[in-house]
Amino acid sequence: MPKVNIYLPDDLAEAVKAAGVPVSAVCQRALEEAVRRVTAIRETAVEELDLDNPSGGLAHLTERTRTVIRLALERARADGAAEIGTGHLLGGMLNEGTNLALHVLRAMEIEPERVARELSRRSPAATASPADAGARRFSRPAGNALELAVTEAIALGHDYIGCEHLLIGLASEPDGTAGRVLRALGAEPRPVRRAVTAALAGYVHLRAQVQAGSAAAPGPAAPAGQAAPLGPAAAEMLAAAVREEVRPLAERIERLERHAGLA
Repeated sequence: MPKVNIYLPDDLAEAVKAAGVPVSAVCQRALEEAVRRVTAIRETAVEELDLDNPSGGLAHLTERTRTVIRLALERARADGAAEIGTGHLLGGMLNEGTNLALHVLRAMEIEPERVARELSRRSPAATASPADAGARRFSRPAGNALELAVTEAIALGHDYIGCEHLLIGLASEPDGTAGRVLRALGAEPRPVRRAVTAALAGYVHLRAQVQAGSAAAPGPAAPAGQAAPLGPAAAEMLAAAVREEVRPLAERIERLERHAGLA
């Protein structure tokens, strides 16, 4: 049976040894799940998707991420494009307007409006009328970005794929329009990954604080079973929390990278 080397930070390796975790079995299960998710995305054809039904290739995508793909499909067809490109995915993310990825960008001092302007400048002009358009598949770069989003979610131990994972995927994909736009504005893959990790680390606690404060003040309640969306004040609190969380996290990652010889 072939062997695959797995490198762990020193503290995690010691914890694994101390806990007696069966590394081989755990890694095999994780890799099998990763292969299934990536293969499902790679084989997905837009014409076969039911964007309102979380199944098949979209089984692990959040509602907001599926909305982003729906908006991307609409943009691609409006542009007369034969495929959904990374620019359409980034545009769909901007149009959705409420996802965590946009809060992450703001925390990195990159305004979504600025991203939209740069995306519009770099996007090719429409080549056909909407009536003639029929985008049915993701372009190769868009497929790569979605695959990267899947692997980022798996690396973070998440069983869902959110817009924040897609943001990392788009920033990391080397050939698509979205990656060029994001990197030109300072959203390089490593800082984006750090900001997303910090945002996720503090998001649940911050959301509980915001909701507790809202409960004490008069105002309309959120629908049953649905969390209230972040308002401007809460969004600014999240951005401040991300900036505060990123600093020690980035320092720790840099120390680990230097120790592993990756810096």
